[in-house]
Amino acid sequence: MKPSDIHKIVKVLARETPKWDVPIVTLVAESSKDPFKVLISTVLSLRTKDETTAQASRRLFKLADNPSDMLKLSEKEIIKAIYPVGFYKTKAKNIRSICDDLITQYDGKVPDDIDELLKFKGVGRKTANLVVTLGYDKPGICVDTHVHRISNRFGYIKTKTPDETEFVLRDKLPKKYWIDYNNLLVSFGQHLCRPISPKCSICPVEKYCDRVGVSTSR
Repeated sequence: MKPSDIHKIVKVLARETPKWDVPIVTLVAESSKDPFKVLISTVLSLRTKDETTAQASRRLFKLADNPSDMLKLSEKEIIKAIYPVGFYKTKAKNIRSICDDLITQYDGKVPDDIDELLKFKGVGRKTANLVVTLGYDKPGICVDTHVHRISNRFGYIKTKTPDETEFVLRDKLPKKYWIDYNNLLVSFGQHLCRPISPKCSICPVEKYCDRVGVSTSR
């Protein structure tokens, strides 16, 4: 694809994605406007389907929706609330650790800085960028498997890891698209641009895509 095609792709996907399901963390952010809920729901979402994350988030936030109340829950109570998200035992420990750090080091307020967020147990660059973008509406580029895979499939970039993809996109992707890029590509990846046998025949941006690595499509 030509680098300038990214403008056309973003425009088309912005028009198309309302037809598809919105990623759960985006829904949490839109409904709550709460960086804490964005942080915790993102932690829960790792290696977990959106439907499972949504249900686990609702159960957990009914019990506690702030760091102080969360620390009043035992690890077993958190496990019971978030099961069956992936790695639920580890996530329960991490959630308590995050809340303890928030109380003792940040006066209970979730930081709006990526480097600060990366200090929390279980928080990687994807989670930190999501908190900054969705929780605080500040520039950041969240790169998950969809963003990494599809950006390379387009031929827009050529990278080997999500972390590398983030930094290349920071240099190449126009800043006005940073916040929305993840949301657009996650919805697109879940519904059309699948990892295996993507639905190229009905893809609204197929003509801009180099289809790098695509051997079979529908």
